[in-house]
Parts: sequence; C-alpha cells; structure tokens
Amino acid sequence: MRKFISLFVGLLCALSLTACFGETYDFTPPVVSLSNENRLDDIQLEEANVNWSSDKEYKKETKDILTFGSKQHQLIVGSNEKDSLVFDNQDFDVKDLNISVWKGDKKTQLELKDDRSFTFPAEKGQYVIEVNLLTDSGSAQYVGNILIK
Repeated sequence: MRKFISLFVGLLCALSLTACFGETYDFTPPVVSLSNENRLDDIQLEEANVNWSSDKEYKKETKDILTFGSKQHQLIVGSNEKDSLVFDNQDFDVKDLNISVWKGDKKTQLELKDDRSFTFPAEKGQYVIEVNLLTDSGSAQYVGNILIK
C-alpha cells in the first residue's frame, strides 16, 4: 500500500509540473515592421491608433497621423523597392490589412499581395507610410517616415 501511495504522489507531482512548461502567448497588438532581403535590419513602424481587446484592453489615439508619422525617424528606401510587412506575433485572425503612403495630403493605396509583400512608389520624395490592421482582437494603425530615393 505504501508503494502505491508513493507512486500516486510521484505521478501527481509530475503531472502538476508539466503544466508549468506550457506555451505562452502574446495577445498584445503586434509590432509591425517592413522587411527587405537587401536590408540588414527590419524597419519598425510606430503605433498610431490602437483599439485592441484580448487578455486586456489596449488603446491609443493619435489625432493627426501625418504629423505623427513625419516626426518618426526617417527611413530610406529605394524607388520601386519591394518590401514585406512582418508581424512579431500573430495570435489573431486578420480580417483586413491594407497599406498606403501619403505624400503631402495625397494618399496612394499600395497593392498588398497574399504574402504581405508590396512595392514602394516610383516617385521619389518624403512619404508617411500607413498600415491599417483589422483583426478579431481589434484594430491597429501603424505609421512611419519614409524617404524614397
């Protein structure tokens, strides 16, 4: 009987410890970056507006995204350069994802392919890039300051 109780207690301890090794999930809005095979580092975009609900509420509001975007560190990309959007996590279902660039007050929608790749405009100049993400966990908007050379 003593062996049975020892075996049972040992099994109970082993089972309770296995719960400590479970996976952890990140339910925060993702960090969105621009990635290119010719660039060493990805370009991280800044959160402008966020309304995200998962394990807790995440909210951020930016009234003027163009001013906010133009104040970010300027990132240099090539004319007609191909890039891709990268998320640091994706514990959500994407309902809609779009990308556009602003030059002054003129907005140009960029074609986003299924693999999340896109091509920057041919026209050189300073742009604010805008990414809008709609998911089952909420929405998030990201911006960056881009100089196309």
